[in-house]
Amino acid sequence: MILLLQYTLIFASVLLLVALGGCVSEHSGVINLGLEGIMVMGALGGALVMKFLPYDGGAGFGMFICVLLAAMLIGVLYSSLLAVACINLKADQTIVGTALNMLATALATVFVKSMNTAMNPNDHSSEIFYGKAKEAFVSKLGNFELNWFMIVAVILLVIVYVMLYKTKFGLRLRACGEHPQAAASVGISVFKMRWAGVLLSGLLGGVGGITYITAGASTWKFENGVAGFGFLALAVMIFGAWHPFKIAGAALLFGLFRALGNVYGAFDFLKSMNIPSAIYNMLPYIVCLIVLTFTSKNSKAPKAEGIPYDKGMR
Repeated sequence: MILLLQYTLIFASVLLLVALGGCVSEHSGVINLGLEGIMVMGALGGALVMKFLPYDGGAGFGMFICVLLAAMLIGVLYSSLLAVACINLKADQTIVGTALNMLATALATVFVKSMNTAMNPNDHSSEIFYGKAKEAFVSKLGNFELNWFMIVAVILLVIVYVMLYKTKFGLRLRACGEHPQAAASVGISVFKMRWAGVLLSGLLGGVGGITYITAGASTWKFENGVAGFGFLALAVMIFGAWHPFKIAGAALLFGLFRALGNVYGAFDFLKSMNIPSAIYNMLPYIVCLIVLTFTSKNSKAPKAEGIPYDKGMR
């Protein structure tokens, strides 16, 4: 049970962070379908820091902060491509997000292969090994391993909630996602607000990416991407009705089903059922389809999401 709880919380943390990113972006009026790609790029930035920043064991708070900042920075930079295309150039947000997802995995794979080949001519893999650095982010609490990114996820959850519902910035951001022309009429810069929403989603998505790869082994092959977690996070966001705390509950639910795919072998009654492991790995995606089938009709997304802002429209 402890192992199940541990994996549930780490996967829920990933989904929460990325879903919050999508939530902030959509509240500003921009659909960020590029979250999968942003996760990959954030993971790449953090993994490179873990690989090359010296670490000899012991307290790893400095390493953790550097990895966190790198993931945030790369996530923000990569999300700016979405902002330029969709906000300034008014490109189709669905197409741009899909393109960014495809580009990120290819770009990260080529970069890592080139880096490995440059360091060792016989190494053409797309794998980054970050060894003991990952151990710096884990604290032992008896048999439970507390990944520090779980704490980061909770902190960012509170920050996002306060930002959206308790600050003028959040009110203006949500106004731009509901009725941008009305927001502009009272002096709010819709372009600036939407840029802020997209960049914040990139920051959160980048952290979600590095959280995802540190939840597993001490190596990562970037050609594997992030196993659809970006799209699963969008489902969590919809199920959570674009509200941070409801998103947190949805993330725990989906995280539980994802964790079963990792730890089902530890439960005798599950092993005795002789269900193929692939079924357990498919569970979160099956649950996603079922949940969205029954809840999507009642979902109330921001009214202006996905619609490019045009000053002339009323």
